[in-house]
Amino acid sequence: MPSDSIEILRMAVRDVPDFPKKGIVFKDITPVLSDAALFRVSIDLFLERCRGRNIDKIVGIDARGFLFGSAVAYELGVGFIPIRKRGKLPYKAEIAKYSLEYGEAEMEMHIDAIRVGERIVLVDDLLATGGTSAAAAVLIRKAGGHLLEAQFLIELEFLHGRKKLEPTPVTSFLKY
Repeated sequence: MPSDSIEILRMAVRDVPDFPKKGIVFKDITPVLSDAALFRVSIDLFLERCRGRNIDKIVGIDARGFLFGSAVAYELGVGFIPIRKRGKLPYKAEIAKYSLEYGEAEMEMHIDAIRVGERIVLVDDLLATGGTSAAAAVLIRKAGGHLLEAQFLIELEFLHGRKKLEPTPVTSFLKY
């Protein structure tokens, strides 16, 4: 992907100060999603990383990971697996806990979503502290999936979230 495409995406991401609380600068991707050409560019970034890798399924994390992950899965012709906050999936689910600055939270995935040995790519919009992504990786591995890579449109490098995903390779396209 040409670097000018990356810069066009970077310019479209909107900073929202003090959201969801004072002191946080939220990276708002809705301008990317609402522009057909920019949305296509963002999906193409993920697709370039995935093509030719013999992927069985794409996993997306609730909720913005669903937007990117399902589009990537569709284009690749593979299955899509949602990982959600606890209590949101209708069937039997495996649960993984992760830490938040103010406590703990839990993510879940259906117990039959991944077959042993399936090759999985995790897709999400943003890598910050890495808690939800690390919980998703635990769920994928617990089910017997082989996590090839975790991919993010945006990474907040100063939060060092990729460390929580080790040894999984991490790719992010926009770094802040």
